[in-house]
Amino acid sequence: MTGAPGQRGGRDQRVHHHDHHGVATANRSRLRVVLGITIAVLVVEVVGAVLSGSLALLADAAHMLTDVGGLVLALVAAALSLRPPSDSRTWGWRRAEVVAAAFQAAVLLAVGGFVVVESVRRLLSPPEVASGAMVVFGVVGLLGNAIGIAVLAGSRADNLNMRAAFLEVVNDALGSLAVLAPAVVIAVSGWTRADAVASLVIAALIVPRTIGLLRESVDVLLEATPKGLDLGAVRGHLLAMPHVHEVHDLHASQVTTGLPVLTAHVVVDDSCFHDGHLRTLLDDLQACVAQDFDVEHSTFQFEAAGHAGHEHAAHT
Repeated sequence: MTGAPGQRGGRDQRVHHHDHHGVATANRSRLRVVLGITIAVLVVEVVGAVLSGSLALLADAAHMLTDVGGLVLALVAAALSLRPPSDSRTWGWRRAEVVAAAFQAAVLLAVGGFVVVESVRRLLSPPEVASGAMVVFGVVGLLGNAIGIAVLAGSRADNLNMRAAFLEVVNDALGSLAVLAPAVVIAVSGWTRADAVASLVIAALIVPRTIGLLRESVDVLLEATPKGLDLGAVRGHLLAMPHVHEVHDLHASQVTTGLPVLTAHVVVDDSCFHDGHLRTLLDDLQACVAQDFDVEHSTFQFEAAGHAGHEHAAHT
């Protein structure tokens, strides 16, 4: 017997879908605004890098270019996430935001690697850099990034997609600061290697955050147990329920940000299949995982003690 939400659960799902639709629509508007700002800053920084010869400014412009692509992906993912489920895609396109976040992280890692290699080359053979132009274009980039941060700050916790977009804008702002600092050093001391050192700082800002985002995205795609969910504790709670003898095939994963799911096979008293206990037991099990572990989408298969002999060896 497989558990499914009743009438109240259906209403909750409709409310959840309505809330998701409203959040996704608001996020798309924020992403469009930030995309416009990012494109404008990118053009300014490319011009500044050409005029000044600064690698730090060029590295930040390259980062901005990946941000433009990432924000376009984020917009597409936000739009796809609104598409309704179908028989061929039972969760709709909800996981599109995770795929987009993973792709953005992979591109950012590649950019970070390029900046490191070019920085080392320039440390060995530093070119001439126009510090005055670096200051002007660095300030313009910083102002644009600050506006982008303000636009996305309120939605960064909504899902991995929005978190990826927010992190990219924050990294850009730090990159703009890393452009301004060497510009001042070069203007004051004439030490042109400061530009390459600043580029390494930008790479150091990009890579660790990106690795963390990539790890979280891959965990979702590989259907790893959601972070913070202790399946041992879940099993213990379920076994403490009256009439429950064993819990196996216990699995938990995450469809997308904020949507964990859990399934389990539950061995119960044989009498439960005849005396009406299964209905109340199903309510109790679903209430347990929803209230104690914040997993609202759960499915339980009830089994008699002798059923294990009929199951495939892959069941655990």
